[in-house]
Amino acid sequence: MLNRIVYVNGDYINEHDAKVSIFDRGFLFADAVYEVTAVVNGHLIENEGHMNRLARSCNELELTLPVTIEELTHIQQELIRLNQLDEGGIYLQLSRGTAGDRDFAYPQNIQPTLVLFTQARSLLDSPKAKKGMKVVTIEDIRWHRRDIKTVQLLAPCMAKQFALSQGYDDAWLTEGGYITEGSSNNAYIVTEHNTVVTRPLSRDILHGITRQALLDLGAKHAIKIEERLFTPEEAMHAKEAFISSATTFVYPVVEINDQPIGDGKPGPIAKQLRDIYIDLVKRQSAS
Repeated sequence: MLNRIVYVNGDYINEHDAKVSIFDRGFLFADAVYEVTAVVNGHLIENEGHMNRLARSCNELELTLPVTIEELTHIQQELIRLNQLDEGGIYLQLSRGTAGDRDFAYPQNIQPTLVLFTQARSLLDSPKAKKGMKVVTIEDIRWHRRDIKTVQLLAPCMAKQFALSQGYDDAWLTEGGYITEGSSNNAYIVTEHNTVVTRPLSRDILHGITRQALLDLGAKHAIKIEERLFTPEEAMHAKEAFISSATTFVYPVVEINDQPIGDGKPGPIAKQLRDIYIDLVKRQSAS
């Protein structure tokens, strides 16, 4: 999108005029949190969950949100209007702000930096949802507060870049012999008894908003779900595998470490979950 209107600290401005100080702690220390909310038909999807998680991240890091959740939602909606965004997402980032100089200790009484911008992309119709993804497992080297959605994303970037450089679509991260999650998504497998398995919530994984919606929808549609640890070996011999995130919804995983999953094609449970989630998205976007 050319010449987007973005939001920076109370102002709606052209993206080319947007500036943040080089002394901003988000830039210097990754002292910042973020959220990405999907947009379909010009409507925010699952935004309440994203705002609740944002508030939790702020609380965990002692960050002050400079506007109310209601005001933040209005900012999101105004950006959708100004940029005529039909489908895609809104990125939101809140940093602790700019102090007088670089210092590790939290500065007191400074104004946080709040930035939002839109990204246009296709969500409902995706080639990866139809053909599936190939992933590779690598060691999880991230910090141990993955439940806080911070901008400390260098390790996930390295994981994703390694996967792409080796001919895969993404990486699944491992720790202590078990899968934690994908580089930017939650991970799932389906057992031979058609049980969906995903890692339970803890500080080891991000508490995915789409993840929770899928678990709720699965329960309503009589899909058996089990929250427990699972190994790369179990994943490679699973009946199905898939990932979820705010802007992918559900993507099937058809290959792990060069091992085809099932028959090497997207499986029926991943397809069913994507379909019923998209039904939910369409209902939300029509309201």
